[in-house]
Amino acid sequence: MQNIFITPPVIVIFIAIIVTVVFLLLSKLSYKSGNNPKGKFKAYSCGEEPAEERRKPSYTRFFPFAFFFTIMHVVVLLIATVPVNIKSSLVFVLLFIVISFISIPILFREED
Repeated sequence: MQNIFITPPVIVIFIAIIVTVVFLLLSKLSYKSGNNPKGKFKAYSCGEEPAEERRKPSYTRFFPFAFFFTIMHVVVLLIATVPVNIKSSLVFVLLFIVISFISIPILFREED
């Protein structure tokens, strides 16, 4: 019964209560303006009016780097967890390394 206070659900509830209390106490100290300035809800643009057209971000150039990062981490995880005492593990390690090096030119190929 004495260990019930260190279980994850109890700790999460306890931290949620502490965060709520701190939030309520600090909200009393925060500045609240009585008037509503004209541009309060506009995007900050150094005093300039924001452009009406919006650009959508493209992640096409980012994807190969993220995929490469993921492949390398999976290869390192697989190599690190291969048992040392098995003779055939060297074959698997070399196979993982070769496959990872083959994936690099595939990911960063130039498209016309």
